[in-house]
Amino acid sequence: MKGFKDFVMHGNLVELAVAFVIAGAFGEVVKTMVDVIMSIVGKVGGNPDFNTWEPAKIPLGAFITALVAFLILAAVVYFFIVKPYTHAKELFFPAEPESDTVDPNTELLKEIRDSVRARPTL
Repeated sequence: MKGFKDFVMHGNLVELAVAFVIAGAFGEVVKTMVDVIMSIVGKVGGNPDFNTWEPAKIPLGAFITALVAFLILAAVVYFFIVKPYTHAKELFFPAEPESDTVDPNTELLKEIRDSVRARPTL
C-alpha cells in the first residue's frame, strides 16, 4: 500500500494531471479562436469549406479544408501564444551569458582524478 501511496503522491504525476486538465481547457480556447478567424475569412472571401470539391471523384476538398484549418490553428498558436510567451520569457528571465572560463573547482577535481589514476596499483 505504501508503494501505491508514493506513486499517487509523486510530484510528477500530479503535475501531469494538472497539465492534462489545463491542456483540455486551453484546447477549447484555441478552437474558439480558430472559429473566430474562420468566420472572418468566411466574411471576407466566402465560406472556407471545400468539402464538396471532388476533382476526378477524388475527395480533395475535405483535405484542403482540414489543411486551411490547421494552418490557421498553427498561426493562432504561434502569433498569440508562442511569440508573446517567448518575448515575455526573454524580458523577465534573460538568459545568463555563457562563460568561457572553467570553474577552478572542476580543474582541481580533474587534477585529483588524474593523479589517482596515475598511481601504481598494488
